[in-house]
Amino acid sequence: MDIYSTWKGAGEKHKNIVVGLGNFDGIHVGHQRLIAGLVGEAEKIGGTPAVFTFYPHPLEVLVGKAPPRLLSQQAKQETFRQMGVKALLQVPFTLEFASRTPEAFIEKVLVRDLKIRSVFVGYNYTFGQGGRGNPETLIEGGRRYGFNVYIIPPVTVDGVPVSSTLIRGLLADGEVYEARKYLGYYPFVEGDVVPGDSRGRSLGFPTANLNLEEGLTVPANGVYAVKAQVDGDHYLGVANIGIKPTFQGFGAVPNLEVHLLDFHSDLYGKKLKVFFTRRIREEKRFSSPGELVEQIRMDISRVRAALTD
Repeated sequence: MDIYSTWKGAGEKHKNIVVGLGNFDGIHVGHQRLIAGLVGEAEKIGGTPAVFTFYPHPLEVLVGKAPPRLLSQQAKQETFRQMGVKALLQVPFTLEFASRTPEAFIEKVLVRDLKIRSVFVGYNYTFGQGGRGNPETLIEGGRRYGFNVYIIPPVTVDGVPVSSTLIRGLLADGEVYEARKYLGYYPFVEGDVVPGDSRGRSLGFPTANLNLEEGLTVPANGVYAVKAQVDGDHYLGVANIGIKPTFQGFGAVPNLEVHLLDFHSDLYGKKLKVFFTRRIREEKRFSSPGELVEQIRMDISRVRAALTD
């Protein structure tokens, strides 16, 4: 997959572009339907399946704050690649770009520079100055300039419309198993293992502390059953998100630490991918390290039962 920070010139390098427009936060099942559609259309015409999106999020530029992301940039790119996207236009969002009218975006970006054959958008997609452009605007542009427009209707799971906002709300409540239905995969984070305070090792349960990308959505504080990937291998594990209330000296910023079951090697410096599958319990304060150790043993038993049933 080719990744570009500009749309200019892409129409010369890639022929018969079929492009998806949107933010694609989380690449949830609704996004997956859109991307599968454009990849299929590109295959039919011998074209290039492409995605046009912005980084940073437009709201960061327009109002100074955007919702936390469901996927890191690296994970987002890898997911697009796995789904068959061949050209990713990851364009910096600026106030200058925001001032373009919908008509100018269609004429100068989609038609003149990208030379698109087709465009795929969600039913609620908006674009252009003040968000005035919508799917109907694209349909009108398609009639004028000769490209096809495919609008993906609302995608529902068990009658509930799928959205990134819904998924962020579920994760904020620790409902990772429920979130999986709408994401199409278990929510996950990945990062480098960094040195911690070795508290877990002293208790007999060594943990890997992850250095997470800023601005990511992380499930609510608590203890989770997880599946972790390291060096291509997979392990069951117990993860804690929180502030370690049993011990003094830790601030209010949550951190993530993972104890891998049946793993006995050094993890420092390695990259760990952690999939959250069930929330086992809330984080709580214990009266002594011994009480915490006993609780960890029970957590591990619950995790083995949850992930091997």
